[in-house]
Amino acid sequence: MIKLNTNLGDLSAYLKDKNWLKNDETIVAVEKPGEGNMNFTLRISTNSRSFIVKQSREYVEKYPQVAAPAERVLREAKFYGLIETVPKLKQMMPTLFELDAENSVMLLEDLGKGSDYTQIYQKGKTIAETDLNAVIDYAVELHNSITVETTSKRIANIKMQELNHEHIFRYPYLMDNGIHLDDILPGLEKEALVLKRDKALKNEVEKLGELYLKGGKTLLHGDYFPGSWLGTGAGIKVIDPEFCFFGPVEFELGVTMAHLKMADQPAELQTKAMARYKALASLDEVLCKKFTAIEILRRIMGLAQLPLEIDLEKRVALMQESREILTQ
Repeated sequence: MIKLNTNLGDLSAYLKDKNWLKNDETIVAVEKPGEGNMNFTLRISTNSRSFIVKQSREYVEKYPQVAAPAERVLREAKFYGLIETVPKLKQMMPTLFELDAENSVMLLEDLGKGSDYTQIYQKGKTIAETDLNAVIDYAVELHNSITVETTSKRIANIKMQELNHEHIFRYPYLMDNGIHLDDILPGLEKEALVLKRDKALKNEVEKLGELYLKGGKTLLHGDYFPGSWLGTGAGIKVIDPEFCFFGPVEFELGVTMAHLKMADQPAELQTKAMARYKALASLDEVLCKKFTAIEILRRIMGLAQLPLEIDLEKRVALMQESREILTQ
Protein backbone atom coordinates (compact mmCIF):
# COMPACT_ATOMS: atom_id res chain seq x y z
CA MET A 1 0.00 0.00 0.00
CA ILE A 2 1.18 3.51 -0.86
CA LYS A 3 1.06 5.63 2.31
CA LEU A 4 0.19 9.23 1.57
CA ASN A 5 1.97 12.06 3.38
CA THR A 6 1.91 15.86 3.41
CA ASN A 7 4.80 16.35 0.97
CA LEU A 8 3.46 18.38 -1.99
CA GLY A 9 5.71 16.60 -4.47
CA ASP A 10 4.67 13.14 -3.33
CA LEU A 11 0.99 14.08 -3.30
CA SER A 12 1.22 15.64 -6.74
CA ALA A 13 2.93 12.55 -8.15
CA TYR A 14 0.28 10.25 -6.66
CA LEU A 15 -2.67 12.33 -7.86
CA LYS A 16 -1.23 12.71 -11.37
CA ASP A 17 -0.57 8.98 -11.56
CA LYS A 18 -4.26 8.44 -10.80
CA ASN A 19 -5.30 11.14 -13.31
CA TRP A 20 -6.99 12.96 -10.44
CA LEU A 21 -5.11 16.19 -11.21
CA LYS A 22 -5.58 17.99 -14.51
CA ASN A 23 -2.53 18.67 -16.71
CA ASP A 24 -2.42 22.37 -15.84
CA GLU A 25 -3.34 21.86 -12.17
CA THR A 26 -0.82 22.34 -9.37
CA ILE A 27 -1.13 21.93 -5.61
CA VAL A 28 -0.73 25.22 -3.77
CA ALA A 29 -1.64 24.24 -0.18
CA VAL A 30 -2.28 21.23 2.03
CA GLU A 31 -3.94 21.24 5.45
CA LYS A 32 -5.70 18.99 7.92
CA PRO A 33 -9.45 19.64 7.56
CA GLY A 34 -10.45 18.67 11.11
CA GLU A 35 -9.73 16.60 14.19
CA GLY A 36 -10.75 13.20 12.87
CA ASN A 37 -9.58 10.11 14.74
CA MET A 38 -9.69 7.26 12.27
CA ASN A 39 -8.02 8.22 8.99
CA PHE A 40 -5.29 10.19 7.26
CA THR A 41 -7.26 13.10 5.82
CA LEU A 42 -6.11 16.20 3.94
CA ARG A 43 -7.68 19.23 2.30
CA ILE A 44 -5.77 19.86 -0.90
CA SER A 45 -6.02 23.25 -2.60
CA THR A 46 -4.87 23.63 -6.19
CA ASN A 47 -4.70 26.63 -8.51
CA SER A 48 -8.30 25.91 -9.56
CA ARG A 49 -10.18 24.04 -6.77
CA SER A 50 -9.99 22.22 -3.45
CA PHE A 51 -10.92 18.68 -2.47
CA ILE A 52 -10.50 16.18 0.36
CA VAL A 53 -8.24 13.14 0.15
CA LYS A 54 -8.86 10.40 2.71
CA GLN A 55 -6.84 7.24 3.27
CA SER A 56 -7.58 4.45 5.72
CA ARG A 57 -4.67 2.46 7.07
CA GLU A 58 -4.20 -0.69 9.13
CA TYR A 59 -4.41 1.33 12.35
CA VAL A 60 -6.37 4.22 13.86
CA GLU A 61 -4.67 7.48 12.89
CA LYS A 62 -5.06 9.07 16.34
CA TYR A 63 -4.14 5.85 18.16
CA PRO A 64 -1.56 4.02 15.99
CA GLN A 65 -1.36 1.25 18.60
CA VAL A 66 -4.98 0.34 17.79
CA ALA A 67 -5.32 -1.93 14.77
CA ALA A 68 -8.16 -1.21 12.34
CA PRO A 69 -9.31 -2.61 8.97
CA ALA A 70 -7.26 -0.91 6.27
CA GLU A 71 -10.09 -1.24 3.74
CA ARG A 72 -12.67 0.74 5.77
CA VAL A 73 -12.68 3.55 3.21
CA LEU A 74 -14.11 1.05 0.73
CA ARG A 75 -17.11 0.46 3.02
CA GLU A 76 -17.59 4.23 3.26
CA ALA A 77 -17.52 4.45 -0.52
CA LYS A 78 -20.28 1.83 -0.71
CA PHE A 79 -22.35 3.93 1.67
CA TYR A 80 -22.07 6.92 -0.69
CA GLY A 81 -23.12 4.65 -3.53
CA LEU A 82 -26.24 3.53 -1.66
CA ILE A 83 -27.41 7.04 -0.75
CA GLU A 84 -26.85 8.27 -4.31
CA THR A 85 -30.53 7.67 -5.15
CA VAL A 86 -31.90 9.52 -2.09
CA PRO A 87 -31.74 13.28 -2.79
CA LYS A 88 -32.15 14.42 0.84
CA LEU A 89 -29.26 12.23 1.97
CA LYS A 90 -27.04 13.07 -0.99
CA GLN A 91 -27.58 16.79 -0.36
CA MET A 92 -26.36 16.43 3.23
CA MET A 93 -23.16 14.51 2.41
CA PRO A 94 -20.02 15.13 0.38
CA THR A 95 -19.88 13.72 -3.13
CA LEU A 96 -17.45 10.89 -3.75
CA PHE A 97 -15.42 11.80 -6.84
CA GLU A 98 -12.76 9.09 -7.07
CA LEU A 99 -11.76 5.82 -5.37
CA ASP A 100 -8.43 4.00 -5.34
CA ALA A 101 -9.46 0.64 -3.92
CA GLU A 102 -5.93 -0.81 -4.02
CA ASN A 103 -4.60 1.88 -1.66
CA SER A 104 -7.83 2.62 0.25
CA VAL A 105 -7.90 6.24 -0.86
CA MET A 106 -10.85 8.34 -1.89
CA LEU A 107 -11.21 11.84 -3.25
CA LEU A 108 -14.20 13.71 -1.86
CA GLU A 109 -15.96 17.00 -2.32
CA ASP A 110 -14.61 19.72 -0.03
CA LEU A 111 -17.54 20.99 2.04
CA GLY A 112 -15.60 24.11 3.06
CA LYS A 113 -13.97 25.20 6.29
CA GLY A 114 -16.83 24.36 8.59
CA SER A 115 -16.56 22.92 12.06
CA ASP A 116 -18.06 19.84 13.62
CA TYR A 117 -20.46 19.96 16.56
CA THR A 118 -18.06 18.77 19.26
CA GLN A 119 -18.20 22.31 20.64
CA ILE A 120 -21.53 21.37 22.25
CA TYR A 121 -19.55 19.43 24.87
CA GLN A 122 -18.36 22.82 26.17
CA LYS A 123 -20.17 24.29 29.14
CA GLY A 124 -23.00 26.57 28.08
CA LYS A 125 -22.90 25.56 24.39
CA THR A 126 -26.24 24.40 23.03
CA ILE A 127 -27.02 22.98 19.62
CA ALA A 128 -29.64 25.06 17.81
CA GLU A 129 -32.99 23.31 17.58
CA THR A 130 -33.04 23.76 13.79
CA ASP A 131 -29.66 22.04 13.58
CA LEU A 132 -30.76 19.19 15.82
CA ASN A 133 -33.88 18.79 13.71
CA ALA A 134 -31.67 18.45 10.63
CA VAL A 135 -29.59 15.79 12.39
CA ILE A 136 -32.70 13.82 13.36
CA ASP A 137 -34.28 14.24 9.93
CA TYR A 138 -31.17 12.83 8.26
CA ALA A 139 -31.36 9.74 10.48
CA VAL A 140 -35.07 9.33 9.72
CA GLU A 141 -34.49 9.65 5.98
CA LEU A 142 -31.62 7.15 6.04
CA HIS A 143 -33.48 4.59 8.15
CA ASN A 144 -36.72 4.87 6.19
CA SER A 145 -35.08 4.88 2.74
CA ILE A 146 -32.43 2.16 2.76
CA THR A 147 -33.43 -1.19 4.22
CA VAL A 148 -33.23 -4.83 3.18
CA GLU A 149 -36.74 -4.33 1.74
CA THR A 150 -35.78 -1.35 -0.45
CA THR A 151 -32.42 -2.51 -1.83
CA SER A 152 -30.75 -5.78 -2.73
CA LYS A 153 -27.33 -4.22 -2.04
CA ARG A 154 -25.59 -4.86 1.26
CA ILE A 155 -22.62 -3.43 3.08
CA ALA A 156 -20.64 -6.15 4.85
CA ASN A 157 -18.59 -4.27 7.43
CA ILE A 158 -18.02 -6.95 10.04
CA LYS A 159 -14.38 -6.01 10.73
CA MET A 160 -15.41 -2.48 11.67
CA GLN A 161 -18.31 -3.85 13.71
CA GLU A 162 -15.86 -6.08 15.56
CA LEU A 163 -13.55 -3.12 16.21
CA ASN A 164 -16.48 -1.09 17.51
CA HIS A 165 -17.74 -4.03 19.54
CA GLU A 166 -14.38 -4.36 21.28
CA HIS A 167 -14.29 -0.70 22.30
CA ILE A 168 -17.97 -0.31 23.16
CA PHE A 169 -18.93 -3.60 24.79
CA ARG A 170 -15.70 -5.16 26.12
CA TYR A 171 -12.71 -2.88 26.60
CA PRO A 172 -14.26 -0.39 29.08
CA TYR A 173 -15.20 -3.24 31.44
CA LEU A 174 -11.78 -4.93 31.61
CA MET A 175 -10.14 -4.55 35.02
CA ASP A 176 -6.73 -3.74 33.61
CA ASN A 177 -7.24 -2.11 30.22
CA GLY A 178 -4.44 0.42 30.43
CA ILE A 179 -6.76 3.44 30.72
CA HIS A 180 -5.93 5.64 33.71
CA LEU A 181 -9.27 7.30 34.34
CA ASP A 182 -7.97 9.41 37.23
CA ASP A 183 -5.68 11.14 34.72
CA ILE A 184 -8.85 12.22 32.90
CA LEU A 185 -10.71 13.22 36.05
CA PRO A 186 -9.60 12.40 39.62
CA GLY A 187 -12.06 10.03 41.29
CA LEU A 188 -13.34 8.53 38.04
CA GLU A 189 -11.34 5.29 38.40
CA LYS A 190 -13.03 4.41 41.69
CA GLU A 191 -16.52 4.94 40.22
CA ALA A 192 -15.71 2.89 37.10
CA LEU A 193 -14.43 0.05 39.26
CA VAL A 194 -17.88 -0.36 40.82
CA LEU A 195 -19.36 -0.97 37.36
CA LYS A 196 -16.52 -3.25 36.28
CA ARG A 197 -17.35 -5.49 39.26
CA ASP A 198 -21.08 -5.59 38.48
CA LYS A 199 -21.70 -9.02 36.92
CA ALA A 200 -25.37 -8.32 36.18
CA LEU A 201 -24.40 -5.16 34.30
CA LYS A 202 -21.68 -6.92 32.32
CA ASN A 203 -24.11 -9.69 31.36
CA GLU A 204 -26.53 -7.13 29.91
CA VAL A 205 -23.70 -5.36 28.10
CA GLU A 206 -22.66 -8.69 26.57
CA LYS A 207 -26.22 -9.34 25.34
CA LEU A 208 -26.41 -5.94 23.67
CA GLY A 209 -23.01 -6.54 22.13
CA GLU A 210 -24.29 -9.74 20.56
CA LEU A 211 -27.31 -7.85 19.22
CA TYR A 212 -25.00 -5.21 17.72
CA LEU A 213 -22.86 -7.83 15.98
CA LYS A 214 -25.93 -9.66 14.70
CA GLY A 215 -26.84 -6.67 12.55
CA GLY A 216 -30.29 -5.83 11.25
CA LYS A 217 -32.45 -4.65 8.40
CA THR A 218 -31.60 -0.95 8.18
CA LEU A 219 -28.59 0.92 6.85
CA LEU A 220 -26.96 2.89 9.67
CA HIS A 221 -24.32 5.59 9.55
CA GLY A 222 -22.74 3.69 12.42
CA ASP A 223 -21.03 6.55 14.27
CA TYR A 224 -23.73 9.20 14.46
CA PHE A 225 -22.42 11.71 17.00
CA PRO A 226 -21.42 15.43 17.00
CA GLY A 227 -18.02 14.66 15.44
CA SER A 228 -19.82 13.38 12.32
CA TRP A 229 -22.02 16.48 11.96
CA LEU A 230 -20.39 19.36 10.12
CA GLY A 231 -21.65 22.94 10.25
CA THR A 232 -21.10 24.65 6.88
CA GLY A 233 -22.32 27.72 5.07
CA ALA A 234 -24.79 25.44 3.28
CA GLY A 235 -26.19 23.97 6.50
CA ILE A 236 -25.44 20.76 8.39
CA LYS A 237 -23.60 18.04 6.53
CA VAL A 238 -22.93 14.47 7.63
CA ILE A 239 -19.49 12.91 7.22
CA ASP A 240 -17.44 9.79 8.02
CA PRO A 241 -19.83 6.83 7.62
CA GLU A 242 -16.99 4.29 7.73
CA PHE A 243 -18.67 2.34 10.57
CA CYS A 244 -21.81 1.91 8.43
CA PHE A 245 -23.64 -1.41 8.49
CA PHE A 246 -27.14 -2.84 8.34
CA GLY A 247 -28.26 -2.91 11.96
CA PRO A 248 -30.87 -1.86 14.53
CA VAL A 249 -31.97 1.78 14.32
CA GLU A 250 -32.04 1.85 18.12
CA PHE A 251 -28.24 1.68 18.14
CA GLU A 252 -27.96 4.73 15.87
CA LEU A 253 -30.42 6.93 17.74
CA GLY A 254 -29.19 5.62 21.09
CA VAL A 255 -25.69 6.88 20.30
CA THR A 256 -27.02 10.29 19.27
CA MET A 257 -29.10 10.66 22.43
CA ALA A 258 -26.13 9.61 24.58
CA HIS A 259 -24.05 12.47 23.22
CA LEU A 260 -26.80 15.00 23.82
CA LYS A 261 -26.87 13.83 27.45
CA MET A 262 -23.09 13.91 27.89
CA ALA A 263 -23.00 17.35 26.29
CA ASP A 264 -25.52 18.41 28.96
CA GLN A 265 -27.98 19.68 26.38
CA PRO A 266 -31.32 20.98 27.67
CA ALA A 267 -33.75 18.21 28.61
CA GLU A 268 -36.42 19.84 26.46
CA LEU A 269 -34.19 19.55 23.38
CA GLN A 270 -33.50 15.90 24.10
CA THR A 271 -37.22 15.19 24.48
CA LYS A 272 -38.01 17.00 21.24
CA ALA A 273 -35.33 15.07 19.35
CA MET A 274 -36.71 11.73 20.48
CA ALA A 275 -40.30 12.78 19.74
CA ARG A 276 -39.33 14.02 16.27
CA TYR A 277 -37.72 10.71 15.36
CA LYS A 278 -40.60 8.62 16.75
CA ALA A 279 -43.14 10.70 14.83
CA LEU A 280 -41.44 9.83 11.55
CA ALA A 281 -39.94 6.36 12.04
CA SER A 282 -40.53 3.25 14.13
CA LEU A 283 -38.40 2.78 17.24
CA ASP A 284 -38.18 0.47 20.24
CA GLU A 285 -37.61 3.19 22.83
CA VAL A 286 -36.61 0.75 25.60
CA LEU A 287 -33.86 -0.75 23.43
CA CYS A 288 -32.82 2.72 22.30
CA LYS A 289 -32.35 3.80 25.93
CA LYS A 290 -30.19 0.74 26.56
CA PHE A 291 -27.90 1.64 23.67
CA THR A 292 -27.82 5.20 25.01
CA ALA A 293 -26.65 3.83 28.35
CA ILE A 294 -24.01 1.67 26.65
CA GLU A 295 -22.59 4.63 24.72
CA ILE A 296 -22.43 6.80 27.85
CA LEU A 297 -20.50 4.14 29.77
CA ARG A 298 -18.21 3.50 26.83
CA ARG A 299 -17.32 7.15 26.41
CA ILE A 300 -16.81 7.87 30.10
CA MET A 301 -14.90 4.66 30.90
CA GLY A 302 -13.31 3.71 27.56
CA LEU A 303 -10.51 4.72 25.23
CA ALA A 304 -12.43 7.06 22.92
CA GLN A 305 -12.70 9.95 25.37
CA LEU A 306 -14.60 13.13 24.53
CA PRO A 307 -13.75 16.74 25.42
CA LEU A 308 -16.46 16.68 28.10
CA GLU A 309 -16.69 19.56 30.56
CA ILE A 310 -19.21 17.97 32.91
CA ASP A 311 -17.80 17.41 36.40
CA LEU A 312 -17.28 14.14 38.29
CA GLU A 313 -20.67 14.39 40.00
CA LYS A 314 -22.47 14.68 36.66
CA ARG A 315 -20.49 11.83 35.13
CA VAL A 316 -21.18 9.57 38.09
CA ALA A 317 -24.89 10.42 37.86
CA LEU A 318 -24.89 9.47 34.16
CA MET A 319 -23.01 6.24 34.93
CA GLN A 320 -25.45 5.27 37.68
CA GLU A 321 -28.47 6.10 35.52
CA SER A 322 -27.01 3.99 32.70
CA ARG A 323 -26.39 1.10 35.06
CA GLU A 324 -29.98 1.19 36.26
CA ILE A 325 -31.34 1.28 32.70
CA LEU A 326 -29.27 -1.75 31.76
CA THR A 327 -29.97 -3.86 34.85
CA GLN A 328 -33.59 -3.05 35.70
